[in-house]
Amino acid sequence: MARLAVGCLLVAGLTGTGAASARTPAAGEGPVVVPVQTTGPAEKRFNLVFLGDGYTADELPVFRADLERHLSTLWSIEPFASYRSYINVWAVESPSKDSGVDCDPHLGSPDRETVLDMGFWGGCDPGSVQRLLTVDGAKAGALADLVPGTGRANRQIVALAHSSTYGGAGGGYATASGGNALSALITPHEIGHSLGGLQDEYDYYARGVPGGAYDGEEPASAHHTLLTEAQMRERRAKWWRWLGEESESGGVIGRHEGGLYSTRGVWRPSRHSLMKTLGYAFDQVEREVMVRAISAKVNLVQDHTPNTAPIGADRTVWVDTLHPAGGALSVTWRLDGRSLPTGGARTVDLRKWALSPGRHTLTATVTDPTPFVRDPAVRASPALTRTVTWTVDPSLVTAPAAVTPAFTGHTPTGAPVGARTVVHAETTHPVDRVPAVRWRLDGRPVPTGPDDRALDLRKLALAPGTYTLTAGIPGTREQLRWTVDARPATAAYELSVPLRTVRRPGSPVEYVYDGPFTMRLSARDDQEGAVVTQFRVNGDGWYTYYGWPTDARAPFLFTPGGTVIDGLVYGKLGRSRAVPWDDATPDLGTHTVEYRTVDAAGNVGRPRSFRVTLVEPGR
Repeated sequence: MARLAVGCLLVAGLTGTGAASARTPAAGEGPVVVPVQTTGPAEKRFNLVFLGDGYTADELPVFRADLERHLSTLWSIEPFASYRSYINVWAVESPSKDSGVDCDPHLGSPDRETVLDMGFWGGCDPGSVQRLLTVDGAKAGALADLVPGTGRANRQIVALAHSSTYGGAGGGYATASGGNALSALITPHEIGHSLGGLQDEYDYYARGVPGGAYDGEEPASAHHTLLTEAQMRERRAKWWRWLGEESESGGVIGRHEGGLYSTRGVWRPSRHSLMKTLGYAFDQVEREVMVRAISAKVNLVQDHTPNTAPIGADRTVWVDTLHPAGGALSVTWRLDGRSLPTGGARTVDLRKWALSPGRHTLTATVTDPTPFVRDPAVRASPALTRTVTWTVDPSLVTAPAAVTPAFTGHTPTGAPVGARTVVHAETTHPVDRVPAVRWRLDGRPVPTGPDDRALDLRKLALAPGTYTLTAGIPGTREQLRWTVDARPATAAYELSVPLRTVRRPGSPVEYVYDGPFTMRLSARDDQEGAVVTQFRVNGDGWYTYYGWPTDARAPFLFTPGGTVIDGLVYGKLGRSRAVPWDDATPDLGTHTVEYRTVDAAGNVGRPRSFRVTLVEPGR
């Protein structure tokens, strides 16, 4: 553990991307900065800085466990899953004198002496609401400033309170309770506010009280509107490009009434999404906003051949790019406006083009072709498109320079990579040649094409199993090695005792109930790391399993009409019900329940299913 020169800050080292193991700060020693996930230099990455409040020195292991659970859920949600490689994660561990935070769970609860002065009820305001969890912004910023290379422009602060009470907030800083059953889902929701500027899709402000009619003008929010679907298409406004698509959060993207704390008079894209109901995914409209927000925190071009002065035509020219875990960036080279047939290579050798005398213009345009974005203006923005320009003068002679071929950056090797991951390896850049990168899987060569700096494992269609992937530079001893985890975790379910069980050849097992029943999901994996389990009913959106809102260790409870907890409704079998004024009519008949896993490497397990038939009591 290396001691920095600033005050008594300590930085705990970490290899790879797994959860950090940090020693507990001794009394009077000061905060400890722990790199939890390192994908590149802090100055060139989007940095998530997690702070803990109300965790005493003895309770810091609880903070680490809470953080791991929050991160495993975050990485299971798009677009964080695909853009995880853009993100560094840091934890600043600073123990509090007292355990817990202010006004938890009641306004009359005792004050606690903590490092960040976090508190429910909007910081103990009787006019606020219990779930509004605030933090002292100046203290949070001061702790986050201890993370080298980070600042307001390239980081997002998330403060976790040592509490099992439901709560959080978005804004300049995102907050969430660390130990509530739903808390790991609060974090991406609040980051949606803080980073993406997304708005709540709730149709209430006070829990259990309908929000009434919206009476404002057309909202500035990207995912709220007063327009009809026809008007959106005619004006090419709001989410018109996504209309009619099957929503990532269930149902179809269209026009669903309610949002911005109003029950009527304003519409949102999906029936439910992460900004309305914790547990579901961002829908496509929100996901597009978040892709731009994450990408705007970084530069797609990480480095390139210097371009402040003309260069000769007797050399190689290169760009180093970012590498999204979920898909490769595209690179297009143009010489005097004409595209060069480079096949997406990150380096071109100008000697191949026999340039005529006089000055020429060379450009490299790096674009993110992600299908998560459909708006051309977003695609063309600096977040998703960058161009580097050089002036090439064939009369110039490039001075020779001794550059040893070596790896300079790569996908972290300390944890397994999933079968859907783009793995990358960057090299040094001699001016007179292009070092090749050769990939092997279990010792067998893997072809890559002109862009040999990245390998998209999805294209290999790996059978379930564990593999060894290597990248080497021919003629050197340089070699990188990864474990490829291509075996998804498996899930199992446990139900309360049914009235009867029906088994038919070739069909999922069917369980018959005439009232409430419970479902517990569990997961097993042959690799280390947390596994997220999900389920869905009748093909609706995948919903993260968290136990039960009042107890993470309890099973999920399905009932014919749902269970009201603190003004929200959970577990209605059949059509979902989020608030008490949603339709509570029992959906009698047979329902299909699917379940699956998302493991630490990003593998998504094959869904399995069973059926539940709900009958009237006494039948």
